[in-house]
Amino acid sequence: MWKYYTKEHHKDFVLSLGLIDGNLSDAEKLNILYSIANNPKKYYTKKYILKKDGTKRELLVPNVYLKNIQKRILHNVLDGLKPSEYVQSYMKNKSLIYNAKPHEKAKVILKLDIKDFFPSINFEMLYNVLPSEIFPKEMKVLLLNLCLYDNYLPQGAPTSPMLSNLALKSFDNYIGEYVRDQNINYTRYADDLTFSGDFNPYKLKNKVEAFLNVMGFNLNHGKTKIITQAKRQVVTGLVVNEKVSIPKIYRQEIRKDIYYIKKYGIWNHLEYIKYNGDKIKYLESLKGKINYVLNVMRHNKEFLEYLTLVNNYLNDIKV
Repeated sequence: MWKYYTKEHHKDFVLSLGLIDGNLSDAEKLNILYSIANNPKKYYTKKYILKKDGTKRELLVPNVYLKNIQKRILHNVLDGLKPSEYVQSYMKNKSLIYNAKPHEKAKVILKLDIKDFFPSINFEMLYNVLPSEIFPKEMKVLLLNLCLYDNYLPQGAPTSPMLSNLALKSFDNYIGEYVRDQNINYTRYADDLTFSGDFNPYKLKNKVEAFLNVMGFNLNHGKTKIITQAKRQVVTGLVVNEKVSIPKIYRQEIRKDIYYIKKYGIWNHLEYIKYNGDKIKYLESLKGKINYVLNVMRHNKEFLEYLTLVNNYLNDIKV
């Protein structure tokens, strides 16, 4: 952990983080950082991507200069702070598998979703999670202003995922320990909260919602799900009724593509499905889907063969 800096030394602390490169004086570096922090909105561009339900998701993308500063804040500052053990998102050596596995063979699964997750995380929440014994007041204000957009967490900044984990640390720890005493499993992946075991899901939902409301969050009630063993139990895209596995329909779609590629060749297949994009991007996307399956089913011979086939096509195209 870092050396403790008093208020008088916070500028030295800022400079020690190496947030800006270049042959600039210390005064010039500080002026740039404070100038950006005083008006961060002008360094972002709004972009929109389509979600699965057809609605648009707004992304706030920092320009290259601010993005590089945020990356250094992430690696030089935030990586030294530990989120809760219950969170599985945006963590090194963690994945969707880690989020799903604790919920295997559960009698009941309760899935909750936090509404407007990133925009609900504001300056005040984050100010309180940065430890005062490490960060003087002025230091907290500067770092957070370099990471926030109009007083909330922008989805699109490299610092936002880790800051979101830190913002919910007290919630994760409280709820995690509360349910553990009742033999209920809990994990969180970004805005997805999952509970499993043998319990009253309605009572637990009310408990969780009350705590979230106090913190300034709301549940998306349209995404609340209670799933018993009699139904297909899916946690962050993975089936967990018996053991963690990829949904059948996902694997079938890959099988279908591979079948037609093997039968007609990649070029005829792409022409048949009227794909007009970059052929390498198509194969890279298909490769990503295959690797996703192999992340869960590591020794599956069928999908290992698919991976070899796609790699051969990619090698032939790139030669």
